Amino acid sequence: MNATAAKEVGMGSLRFQPDGTATLEIAGATYGAGGRGARIGYGIAASKFGVILTAKTAHGLCWVGVEESAERLQRALRADFLKAEAIGEDPAAAGAARRVADFARYENESVEFALDLPATPFQLSVWRELCSIPRGQTRSYGEIAQRIGKPNAARAVGHANGSNPLAILIPCHRAIGGGGGALTGYRWGVEIKRRLLAHEQALARPRLTLTVARGVVGAG
Repeated sequence: MNATAAKEVGMGSLRFQPDGTATLEIAGATYGAGGRGARIGYGIAASKFGVILTAKTAHGLCWVGVEESAERLQRALRADFLKAEAIGEDPAAAGAARRVADFARYENESVEFALDLPATPFQLSVWRELCSIPRGQTRSYGEIAQRIGKPNAARAVGHANGSNPLAILIPCHRAIGGGGGALTGYRWGVEIKRRLLAHEQALARPRLTLTVARGVVGAG
């Protein structure tokens, strides 16, 4: 992240590694429940997975959604921030949407985002576990519950997964159902979840090489 963007970090950050894992830090939000007191700008970018909408305050990202319809995303944003002071289109948020779209394609693998969002201690533990899942891999809700030291909390893990405000970035699409790994419980639809996972699994496959007389040629 460049120096200008770094100055936005106030309430949290999300720092990615090349394998798709990330370090998540959340210290609270600058607004209250339902977005009370927030002034939010949003922007939209196209992607191979669907339309991406990002929303941000002056301190960082507060919401990311991915859908087939920009209009549905705008309605979902406003429903999640019913008490916000203001919500409107913003060029900086549009730039953030393009960064998220580029990240989803993994054109920029090492990237950092400033955040401004709330989290309970339990939500934060679940979201951090999601962020620890490498690209191309998945975990069941039960596995996540085990890993955070709450083996009987698979249902609560599912609720925390569903309350994730940052689609794609906090990779709740990597959480799957037990007993066969059903693609369930994704706010933005099973088809978008399938696209994200298929893309990540393709990226994670080892590349083959062919040795020829003059050197090594990558084959895909």
